[in-house]
Amino acid sequence: MAKKRSPQRLNLALQGGGSHGAFTWGALDALLEDGRFEWVGVSGTSAGAMNAAVLASGWARGGAPAAREALSEFWHEVSGTPECFGGWGLPTGGHWPGWMFNRDLWPGFTLWQSWLQQWSPYQLNPFNVDPLRELVRKHVSEQALREGPLQLFITATSVRTGQPRVFSAAALSHDALMASACLPQQAQTVVIDGEPYWDGGFSGNPALWPLIYGTDCADVLLVQINPREQPGIPTTAAEIADRVNEITFNASLVAELRAIDFVRRLLEAGQLDPQQYTAVRLHRVADEAGLAPLDASSKLNNDARLLEQLFNLGRAAAQRWLADDAAQVGRRGSMDVRQTYLAPRQ
Repeated sequence: MAKKRSPQRLNLALQGGGSHGAFTWGALDALLEDGRFEWVGVSGTSAGAMNAAVLASGWARGGAPAAREALSEFWHEVSGTPECFGGWGLPTGGHWPGWMFNRDLWPGFTLWQSWLQQWSPYQLNPFNVDPLRELVRKHVSEQALREGPLQLFITATSVRTGQPRVFSAAALSHDALMASACLPQQAQTVVIDGEPYWDGGFSGNPALWPLIYGTDCADVLLVQINPREQPGIPTTAAEIADRVNEITFNASLVAELRAIDFVRRLLEAGQLDPQQYTAVRLHRVADEAGLAPLDASSKLNNDARLLEQLFNLGRAAAQRWLADDAAQVGRRGSMDVRQTYLAPRQ
């Protein structure tokens, strides 16, 4: 009888991106169903933080099956909650083409957004009503975050210093999750122990260093939902603002990847002490071609049909990675950082 292989240990790094977090839901569903990995640490930002927290809550309750169920319940409720992740969906009934998931194509949307930008969340929402907070309270166990088997690292950005704050262990809370997802144009600043916080994407989307220094696992699987590049030149005010946000939300990740790749090359050249530095093995689940038709405004759309499409894209992307590259975990990285993120493209 063949000896059963022990599960390979693996960390997860989950990007933020509003409703596009449903892509990560699909990827996690396929990874949990596969069952060949032992999850060690999970770093998440914004929607990635929500996925990480719901995953951890379900896992603490009943392992992979309960985690899959918890993620499904959370995202199905997101689709039925107006203004969750800042948006709402298309009218029900009829057939809507996929490009209509981009809200900036809706009649009057640009004018509506221009009017909204004249006001802050403190003026438009003085009572700080946030449907997402109620979903977090319902679907996330603070005890599971702090004491469960998965090590969680949730990133928010300090408004005062502009630096990342990584919440872990006893510091994890519903407030920490809301801080990680707090876009200041849409929600009031989250204050924790007197310190104001905004969305973690400004400083780490997601932060990788907590996984490197906070766990003893050298393999990191990044689930990417934020596009590396966009074709053409943004010309409208909305397009320019969207692209500036995408560049900002990718900058910290690319800087970390550059540093990780630099350390790896120095270790291979024998110029660094392997007792002092870790050769991180990087992996990636992504589908940039599948997500390309969806622009930044679709991240504010929580239409059930869009979330289902994103779930299917994420699940298929993870299944491709499982078939093609999962065997590399524990041996070598399956993502070429320089080719994927650093090499110039024509």
